[in-house]
This record gives sequence, structure tokens and C-alpha cells, in this order.
Amino acid sequence: MKWFKLGTALSLLVLSLACVDKAESNTTDPAANPPTYEPVLVFDGVSVPWGMAWLPNGDMLVTERSGKLLHVRDGALVAELSGLPDIYARSQGGLLDVVLHPDYANNGWIYITYSSTEGSGDGANTALMRAKIDGDALVDQEVLYKATPNTTRGQHYGSRIAFDDNGYVYFSVGDRGNRDENPQDLSRDAGKIYRLHDDGRIPSDNPFVDQEGAKSAVYSYGHRNPQGMATHPESGDIWAHEHGPRGGDELNHIRAGKNYGWPVISYGINYNGTSFTDLTEKEGMEQPQTYWDPSIAPSGLAFVTSDMYPNWKGHALVGSLKFGYVVLVEMDGMEVTNRTEVLNDIGRVRDVRQAPDGYIYVAVEGKGIYRIEPQS
Repeated sequence: MKWFKLGTALSLLVLSLACVDKAESNTTDPAANPPTYEPVLVFDGVSVPWGMAWLPNGDMLVTERSGKLLHVRDGALVAELSGLPDIYARSQGGLLDVVLHPDYANNGWIYITYSSTEGSGDGANTALMRAKIDGDALVDQEVLYKATPNTTRGQHYGSRIAFDDNGYVYFSVGDRGNRDENPQDLSRDAGKIYRLHDDGRIPSDNPFVDQEGAKSAVYSYGHRNPQGMATHPESGDIWAHEHGPRGGDELNHIRAGKNYGWPVISYGINYNGTSFTDLTEKEGMEQPQTYWDPSIAPSGLAFVTSDMYPNWKGHALVGSLKFGYVVLVEMDGMEVTNRTEVLNDIGRVRDVRQAPDGYIYVAVEGKGIYRIEPQS
């Protein structure tokens, strides 16, 4: 009986020590206790914030789709910049993305995309402009590209802007609601991603520059409505995601001259539940790195390189308009390995960016701009 009691006591002691060891291990193991992040509202003076950029002094530029370019400092509005072009702010159109030139500190150029009525025909189409800031105004405006023709269809303007490591500027234009004619026809704008020199010149090595009838600014085609674009921090390549119809949202590695298939191949169906294609793959058309079915309505894309987010670093973040969260797209090099919902219930996400200060910022419709702060 005494031996039984002694053996039981020793067993309990061993079990107790094991529990202590396990508890101590859990407090120091990042995988067992991943960091948590809290969205902190830093600016609420915007209804539909489409794009964000940061000036060298840390001030923010925020585009409001209704046609306002806002200068924000420490969470307060400094000015609504004047001197913007005429903007066709209807339906999905308006003032869209904003990006600083990589050498902004020396040349002062900012780039914006917007729906423009310039040119013939009713309605509008997507344009890319660069300009400089003088006080509270845009000056030295230069329209670098204007998609044609104008149309009164209200959907699928795109549009995102990104620079690669060689200084080329890329921008996206959605199919403008005309999937049957625009995305697969290289002689037509829309449903494309374009590449230009920073001053608007056509690069001599663009993939279709020598093809008769083709739009020489086109870099890739077969896109539906790309509303997220970013430069991969390792490869320097452009990545973009796009809205599918009912299902079939895609994240793509964008490469010169490639056809991304819309609407010939798709993992989606029509909004009314009917099918428009039986194909999900076809020779000569690219497969997405990952796709969503059902659709999450993706908007905004950022690759995380900041040490502030150790369990997000090396991966990508994609916003969801439909479900009001952010998706952590886990990657191994160029391969997508997993997807995890984070920042649940933050609201309809329009943009996700990593700022020069290392923080992730999320633009949310009807709420404003959030800074994602790591919690100790």
C-alpha cells in the first residue's frame, strides 16, 4: 500500500513537471502562441477609400472614389487637393488608385488612375495620370494613357498601379463589362494589364509592340477586373488578383505576353447561376496561383516584408469586400501553400498596403483607414 502511494505521488510529480514544461514551451513558441494584431482606426474622414500612398514625411494621400484626393497627417485632414482632372464618378467609376514614383523624393511625381470622359463617346474609361503636388494643389498634370472607347457601362474600371524594380509602371483596366469583345482582343483596351516607362513612353520590349493592330502598351491580357496589384519582394515580378463573376476570383503571377483566360476559362459562373464556359483550363492560357469559389470580391494586395508581423512576413494579404476580412495568402517562394482569414469583421476592404513605417494599413468602406498594430 505504501509503495502504491509513493508510486502515485511520483507519477503526479512527473505529470506536474511535464505540464510546467509544456506551459513554458507554449509561452515561447511562436507557432503555439502566434502574435495577435489589432486594427486601430487612424482616419475616418473618407467614405470609399480606394488607394493609399505615403509621402516621405509620413503624411498619407488617400483617394476617395467620389473624386477627392486627401492629404492626411497624424489622422487629421490637412487638405483636399485641388487641380484634379474631370472625374466620371458614377457606379464603380471615380478616383481610383494612387502611387508615388519610386524616386519621388527627387522627382515629385505621383500617379493616379481614374475614370475619364476624355475622348469621343458617352461615358468614360480608365486613365493613368501623373502630376506633382504644389501646396494643396496638383500641378504639371500629364495623362500617360487613356483607355478607349468610352462607355456608359458602370462596371470594371480596374484599377491598380505598381512599379517594378526597373522603374516601369504597370496599371490595370477591367473588361468594362464587355467580356465577349475586350479581354481576348489585343486591338482593344480593357481586360488588360499595361506597362509603360514612367513618362508614358511604350517600352520597346513590350510583348506586343511589333504585333500589327495590337495595343502596344499591353503587358498581359485575358483579365476580368483586377483590383489588387503589387510587386513581389523577391522576384520583382508583378502579381495581381481579379474579381471573378460568381466564384473564380484569381491571384495571378503576371508575366509578359501571357493570356490569363477570361472569359474562355474560369472557375466561376454567371451571377444568375448559369454557366458561360465549360473550361477551367486551356493550352496557352495561364492557371491562377490560387482562386476563390465562392467569390470573396478581392480588393487590395500587399506582400508583407515588415518584421512587425513575424507570422505574416513573406506572405501576402488580400482584402475581401464581400466578407469583410483580410486573407493571409501563405507562400513558399512563388507557390501559394495556404489561405487563412485574418482581421475578421473589419468591414468591406478596399485596399491593403504596407507603409514605409512598416505598419500594414487597411482601407475600409464606410469606416476609414486602419493601422494594424501588433499586440504584445
